[in-house]
Formats: sequence, structure tokens, C-alpha cells
Amino acid sequence: MSSTNTPDTAPHLTRQTLWLMTIASGMVVANIYYSQPLLGEIAREYRVPEAKAGHIAMLTQVGYAIGLLFIIPLGDMLRRKRLIMVDFALIILSLLLAAFSPSLYTLMAASLLIGATSVVPQLFVPMAAQLARPEARGKAIGTVMSGLLIGILCSRTLSGFVGAHLGWRAMFLIAAGIMVLLWLALYMLLPEVHPDFKGNYKSLMKSLVHLVKKEPGLRLAAARGALCFACFGGFWTTLVFLLEGPPFDAGSDVAGAFGLIGAGGAVMASVMGRLSDKFDTKAILVATIAMIILSYVLFGAFSSSMIGLIVGVIFLDLGLQASHIANQTLIFSLNPQARNRLNTVYMFTYFMGGATGTLLASQAWAIWQWNGVVAVGLVFSSLALLVHLLFAKRNSPSRIAVPEGPVPVE
Repeated sequence: MSSTNTPDTAPHLTRQTLWLMTIASGMVVANIYYSQPLLGEIAREYRVPEAKAGHIAMLTQVGYAIGLLFIIPLGDMLRRKRLIMVDFALIILSLLLAAFSPSLYTLMAASLLIGATSVVPQLFVPMAAQLARPEARGKAIGTVMSGLLIGILCSRTLSGFVGAHLGWRAMFLIAAGIMVLLWLALYMLLPEVHPDFKGNYKSLMKSLVHLVKKEPGLRLAAARGALCFACFGGFWTTLVFLLEGPPFDAGSDVAGAFGLIGAGGAVMASVMGRLSDKFDTKAILVATIAMIILSYVLFGAFSSSMIGLIVGVIFLDLGLQASHIANQTLIFSLNPQARNRLNTVYMFTYFMGGATGTLLASQAWAIWQWNGVVAVGLVFSSLALLVHLLFAKRNSPSRIAVPEGPVPVE
């Protein structure tokens, strides 16, 4: 089932391949977030409370975490392109199930499947790290992550517009069509990357536990990432509820338009990747987590001001993206032969944090409205900074060491 790549036969990271992975990452990850500006419309169609509709967003993130845990490790064992092609077929079927869901519970199940199958970007990130030159690894990761975050943020804009004019079901049908076109592009243009792992699936999964025990830097990065992403998930899930009420009285299209504002943080991803290659990563993380805390201070102080919300969104998305890039640059330096599994542990924890933030923020909205959401965000972001300050010095390097010679192949 596995075959060996040598450094001489492994493909190199060309500009075309990097841009293909970047665009594909944004398009696929968008599937996870299409539902968020549509939750109000979904709640009205199925006649359920907003907090219950919020479970759709939470289940999508849980599904993503499940896919990360059970699918992404296969990138170290199976041919990467073949795995991606099969997964794409499952994405398309999941989106069609969502589009034709007869009940809220069917839509919940479809959302779980959409999340579980839309994990392809997490195969592209370690693939970019593997194929890039060592001195340009952070830049390559940052470029792919730019596409990823732009996809996350612009997905809300697209789905909000489509939902307001064509209905929420149309968004899932359009997404399925996009995935078909993307499957064709990847089939024709994506290079094949062969694995180097020689064990079976059972030993592969056991190695995840070993990596968690062996790498304190991985544990710390995962904890930081989970706490930061909890802030992100909680805000974007409940924003539509805030904007639908006074003084805004806006629809899903306005909620989705906020994605364009946050996209400004995404274009900084490659810049942050370069900084992670050159400067003290721990200091960068202090600054970026502080941005997330500041964003929630602004959300609380200016909850009735569109301008205040806009400024807060910019700080939230830039802070999250920059901290995420720094975390991934750190973990990919730990064990080059296990990059997909390192990414699995990190991203599984990351999205479980996002699901937790989404669930708690939805419940806080039901009880305390926006003040409850802000309190949840401040608690998670403050914990992220505290964990970083307490454990970063002993558990992670200040700067990524660049190895000499070619990059080892997974």
C-alpha cells in the first residue's frame, strides 16, 4: 500500500502547484462555513430556536475534527493525490445531502459529513511544507494558509448573498458544482506524492499517541490553537444573530459581507510566514494572541456600532491567522517524516476548540445575548495567552532551525 519516494524523484514545489493548492484549500474549506450566515434562515424554515440551529455550525466543526483524526494520517501512508480524489467524491455527496435535507436532523447529519470530508486543505499544508525549500517553508505554509483563511471568510460573504437572494439550499448546490470543477483541475494538474510510512493503519494511529507524548511543543501549539479558534468560532456563529436584531436589523447578506472585512487578515498570512522563518516565534505569538483579546474588548465596548464591529473583526482575523501560522511553522519543524500526523494532532485539537467555542457561544447567546458571547471570547483568549506565557519558554524553540540539505520526504 505504501511506496517510497526519494529526494531525487520527489516533485518540487512549483509556483503552479503552490497556487493550485492555495486556491483549492480556500474553495474546499469554504464548505465548512457556508452555513453560518444562513443559520437564521434555517432556523425559520425548520421553526427551531436560533441556539439549536447553531448546532449545525458546531457539528460541521466536530465533523472536521473527526476527518482530521481518521483521514489526514492516511497522507503519511497512501498516495496523496489518490486520497484527495476519493475524498472529493465524498464531499460532493455530502453537499448534495445538505441541499436536499428534508429535516433539521438530516441537515445536521449532512453537516457532520461535510466537515469530515472537507479536510483536504490539511493534506495540502504539510505537502507544501514537504516540497518547499527549508528556508522558504514558512512562506509556503503562509501562502497556502492565505487561501485557506480567504476561503473561510469569503465563504460567508458568498453564502450570505446567495441565501438572501436564492435561499440557503441553493448555496449547497452551488458548492457541489464548484467541487466537481475543482476535482477536474486537481486531477489534471496536481502532482503525485508518494508516502514513506511502511506500517499499517493501526500502527499509524498509534503513532499519533506517541507523537503527543513525545513532543511537548506539539501539545502546547495544539492548546494555543484550540483556545484561539474557540474565539473565532464563537464570534462568527453568533454574529448573524446580533446583526438580525436592533439596531442593525440586517439579513444574511450583511452578516456574510463581514467576511470581506476579515479577509484583510488573510492576505497577511504569507507575511506572517516569513516572520516565522526569521524572528522569535514566541514574541510573535504574544502579540497575535493579544490582538484576539483586543478584538473581544472592542466587540463588548462597541456592540451597537458597525464601525466597532468592523475594527474588531480585523483584529480577530489577523490575530488568529498569524498565531495559526506560527503554530504550524513550529510543529512542522519537529519531525519531518510525520508532518501529516503532527498536523492531524494539531488540527484535530484546533477544531475541537472551535466546536467548543461555537457551542458555548451559542448557549451564551440564548441566555445572555451578545454580552455572553463576549465573555466566552474573553475567557478563551485570556486562557490562550496565559498558557503561552506559562509553558512556551520550556516547551518550544524561539526560532525555527533550518536544516541543512534536502528536506526529508514523508
